[in-house]
This record gives sequence, C-alpha cells and structure tokens, in this order.
Amino acid sequence: MKLPDLKILDEKEKTLRLKSHEVSFPLSKEDKKTINDIITYLTMSQIKKYYEKYNLRPGMGLAFIQLGIPKNIFIIVEEVDDEVFENYVIINPKIISHSEELIYVGEGEGCLSVNREVTGIVPRYARMTISYQDIDGNQKQIRVREDISVAFQHEMDHLNGILFIDKIDKNDPFKNKDKMREI
Repeated sequence: MKLPDLKILDEKEKTLRLKSHEVSFPLSKEDKKTINDIITYLTMSQIKKYYEKYNLRPGMGLAFIQLGIPKNIFIIVEEVDDEVFENYVIINPKIISHSEELIYVGEGEGCLSVNREVTGIVPRYARMTISYQDIDGNQKQIRVREDISVAFQHEMDHLNGILFIDKIDKNDPFKNKDKMREI
C-alpha cells in the first residue's frame, strides 16, 4: 500500500471552522480520488507496520473539510477484525433520529486535526439514524450505535465547523459525567 499525500489541517486553521456545502452528483473524479485516498490513509493509520513506518497517528474518520475542502463528505474506516475494515462513505448526512441516552469515550476523543492531548468528556448520542447519499448519489439510511455513533457525530460536527474540543466544558471538563454512560 502506498501512503496518499494528504495535508490534514491543524486546529489553528480557520478553514476548519467553515460550514461545508451540500454535494451534487455525479461526483467529480477528484472527489472520488480524495475519497479513495482517505480510505487508504485511514486504513494504513490503523495497521501497526504502516503507522510505525510512516509515523502516523491512528484515525478512523476524516471529513473533507479537514483537507480544506468544504464539502459535506466524511469517511469512517472501522477495523471490524484484525486488519479487516468496513468503510463508510457518507455524503450530505442528516440526523433523522437519536437516542436520549448519552455516552462518552472513556479515554477521550481524538482528532487528526488536534495534535495534542485533550482531557474531558464529549457528550454523544448512544444511537442515531442518519440519512445520507452514497458515492453514486443513492439515498440511504443507516442506524449507528456506540463507537460508530460517536465517530459519525464527530465527523458531522466537522461539516458544521465544530471540533470536539468545543464540546468540552472549559471550567468543568467532566461535567455531567454521572448522567452519561462511558464506552
């Protein structure tokens, strides 16, 4: 596998705060290439021999805006078994419904655009149903739960110019922890 040359923006970049735009179909060749490059990058970042060789931070999601492209597209690459991955290519997502139950990631959320340790909890819905379009523009619906629900919400926030660090209470980073379930 060859590592794609992606320039992931750092949290200091103002571009990350832009709201992304609806995507029209058919996708351009450039957008399709970017999607494939992101899938390859995220996959390699989760495989030890590659993340060690290329000094990558492991990541499971990336939104186009993190590359400076303000389009409503994000990719999630989930390792479902040892070096076996499921890819989610999500275009123009909308939340249809969500659980009342809130969860948070015990060890904290991370982001390929935030290159520092951040402590605190980010409240997320335990379950969500999303409508979206696939790479061919077909309308789809998906129900996500637990860690994939967290990943979807994290990436959907990017599409709205929001970083996970914005959702941590500055004065009380573990606020309402007892009202949520840790995953």
